[in-house]
Amino acid sequence: MRLATRVASWRPPWPTPAVLAWALGWAAYLVAGRAGLAATSAALTATAAGALAALPIDGRWRRLLASAGFPLSAAALASAVSWPAWVWLIAALPLALAYPLRAWRDAPFFPTPARSLDGLDRVVALPADALVLDAGCGLGHGLRALAAVWPTARLEGVEWSRPLAWLATRRCPLACVRRGDMWQRSWAGFDLVYLFQRPESMARAGDKARREMRAGALLVSLEFAVPGWTPQARFQAAGRRPVWVYRIAAGGCEAADSNGRAGRR
Repeated sequence: MRLATRVASWRPPWPTPAVLAWALGWAAYLVAGRAGLAATSAALTATAAGALAALPIDGRWRRLLASAGFPLSAAALASAVSWPAWVWLIAALPLALAYPLRAWRDAPFFPTPARSLDGLDRVVALPADALVLDAGCGLGHGLRALAAVWPTARLEGVEWSRPLAWLATRRCPLACVRRGDMWQRSWAGFDLVYLFQRPESMARAGDKARREMRAGALLVSLEFAVPGWTPQARFQAAGRRPVWVYRIAAGGCEAADSNGRAGRR
């Protein structure tokens, strides 16, 4: 029974669902072509198949990326049908160097949208010199959003991609950005750790925060909740993604106060 439950609840890690949706789109295109459909009709059938395969995927942007796989790849192939194979290799190398496969297993490169955290300071009380970490800071969009909310905080960022870490250092000169593994970097000593990851990595992030962060410290996640944790607060600016705020307590995450306000002990 337990095995059946696990099998039923198992979901392949990202980006596997997107690859499967793209593959289904191309399979539908080939089948439709063999069935005698015109190229336009076959392409519409393939696009619809990919979109249907993307429906169960969590997250609006992931669904969009998965459903757009066939039409985008078909357009790219149509425009580059005469390109030699080495051109594709050269085009892929900068992406692989800037954002290696290991980083994709944590989160695909979606920067923190501008103004996503505006108003969070009215929900989260931090001291003026709070030490704040952006775990997986990318190009520094999250660091800039954090600086806009808490301009006097001491900001640090950690990013696995060396080029992105280098660029984040120059885009956010007031923050201390280090190249490294966010899972190996200790979160101890930080008043707040900010994340914009993916649903599959949130349980791991919660376990790390519970092990390493002191009681009273805060874990803040854009869009994705920590499974099984009770949030201190859930903040969402108009037209923006939700922000989940958790306060660490001895032995786990602390439930919300009666007024829903987070803060240091």
